[in-house]
Amino acid sequence: MVINYTITPELRVKLKDPFGTLIRGTFYETMNEIKNLVEAEKPLLIISVGDVVSRNLHESNLNPQLTIIDNVSLRNLKMHKELPVKRTVYVKNPQGTITYEAIHAVKEALEKKGHTHIIVDGEEDLAVIPLVIAAPDGAIVLYGQPHQGVVLRRVDQEAKETALHFLTHFIHSEA
Repeated sequence: MVINYTITPELRVKLKDPFGTLIRGTFYETMNEIKNLVEAEKPLLIISVGDVVSRNLHESNLNPQLTIIDNVSLRNLKMHKELPVKRTVYVKNPQGTITYEAIHAVKEALEKKGHTHIIVDGEEDLAVIPLVIAAPDGAIVLYGQPHQGVVLRRVDQEAKETALHFLTHFIHSEA
């Protein structure tokens, strides 16, 4: 059975706000700040969502243990740079949805450890929500905020509760 969550127009507006701390700046500024934070806090896991932020983290030797990309940046610029990974998983996740297939891939990647690269046929943006729910406390999730910088979400109980709250506002359907 495939379970889909579809975003509502109201929630789409709400999710345009950063779901975490916005680190503003250029590539070099944001990566330098993230590098300093990682060295100071030593997060349990580094997880990235989005092509540009994932590529930038790898280029800065801040290799996330899990990356989720769709090989497209800003909905039109194709990204085809290979990133160093142990395992690659392909999932379908249409724009504006969270599919059961994507949720399962996230959970499995977090359980298996080792660097997993999830490549989405569709859109990966909303994967932040099931990621925060499934990730262990102490992990950090990083994703791009277009034309502004990088959002850093520390995973803790409050983050999980907020993500679950968001999920309850999706349209849920079983197919």
